[in-house]
Amino acid sequence: MYTVVVRTDKSDIELARQDARSQSTTLNELFRNWLRRITKRIRARKYRALMKKLSYADAGRKFTRDEMNEQR
Repeated sequence: MYTVVVRTDKSDIELARQDARSQSTTLNELFRNWLRRITKRIRARKYRALMKKLSYADAGRKFTRDEMNEQR
């Protein structure tokens, strides 16, 4: 768990808290959700870049369900 220190005007914080209350949540929860959305986009972008980088790979055929689930 991390602690984040934000420096901003008290009036901005209070306005954001009021908005959070109107959504029946807390400012902390809104911040955590915002942070999750950002990190989700970053991870998706990295995943797409990796898939593009690996797009040259070709197994040469489609595998059956049994082959894909086979434990070796």
